[in-house]
Amino acid sequence: MARASRAAHARRTPGAKAPLIAQVFAALADGRFHSGEELAGKLGVSRSAVWKAAGALRELGATLHAVRNRGYRLPQSGEPLDESKIREHLPRELRERIVSIQTTWSIPSTNTVLLARQNPKGGTSEVLLAEHQSAGRGRRGRTWLAPPGGAICLSLSWTFHESPQDFGALGLVIGVCTLRALKEQGVKHASLKWPNDLLIAEKKLGGVLIELRAESGGPACVVIGIGLNVALGAELLKEIAQTGTAATDLASALGRTPSRNAVAAEVIAACARGLTEFEVHGLKPFIEEWRAADMLRGRPVNVSAAEGTAKGLARGIDLHGALLIETAQGVRRFVSGDVTVRAD
Repeated sequence: MARASRAAHARRTPGAKAPLIAQVFAALADGRFHSGEELAGKLGVSRSAVWKAAGALRELGATLHAVRNRGYRLPQSGEPLDESKIREHLPRELRERIVSIQTTWSIPSTNTVLLARQNPKGGTSEVLLAEHQSAGRGRRGRTWLAPPGGAICLSLSWTFHESPQDFGALGLVIGVCTLRALKEQGVKHASLKWPNDLLIAEKKLGGVLIELRAESGGPACVVIGIGLNVALGAELLKEIAQTGTAATDLASALGRTPSRNAVAAEVIAACARGLTEFEVHGLKPFIEEWRAADMLRGRPVNVSAAEGTAKGLARGIDLHGALLIETAQGVRRFVSGDVTVRAD
């Protein structure tokens, strides 16, 4: 959710050497100061090239300290995303089902890349993560951007053997799965805002974007995008707040910066298990967990949807995941839309 970049960024293709900006980022990921001379020698480039890479990191929203006679430092940086480390964190019984895990430095959108690929086999998944997305998307085409090292931008594709019942509630299911993963990491009191937001103390922690790729009469394949703020830093959180969006991150919730590779693996594992359960049983096994985490229930809200607008009290979700709003004219049901909590 960081500000947009003003520069074009190098992209990594499988097997290719990481761009210099990614190499500098990895070298600074320990949070300590490193001199320009040290970085140049380590990476086999000039100090000028290091200086330019440091500037490019700043343009991507990274908080970078540069101190004379000490060098550069990324205070909020987490460990670089690493496919081998993510796979190591996965439970053994799930590793064969996650047929590929790929990390890349910068691409327009992880969801878009997976949507362009062939469907994985039924019951298996391909996973793609990026340090930076130049055109990351939320619901309704909204922009989702995050600084390198500060977030997890993850997409996974999944092919159902058969289209499950309550298919429209899949976003709610993924929200529950993500909460399960975060609880394993020690996150407490996280909540869900219909239809796709994850929050802590009513501040946005992350979001879910579901995109369907289905052939007529064929299996249903979905691409699931999950964005989580990990360590944005106080400066960037304050900047985001000034735009009217209250945000938070895992570092604030936990009092420490968690391993992004461990968090990513936990989310992937929870989603793989949840998708298998959802295909057989639909929303039913998840509904009570969703209701327990529902931050809208009983609150005055405004809803804007394709079928119109509504003002009333949120009354939770029905057995198919639709939002119920008690209005002066009676209870209305919404299967999609935007919801805001009213101050009154």
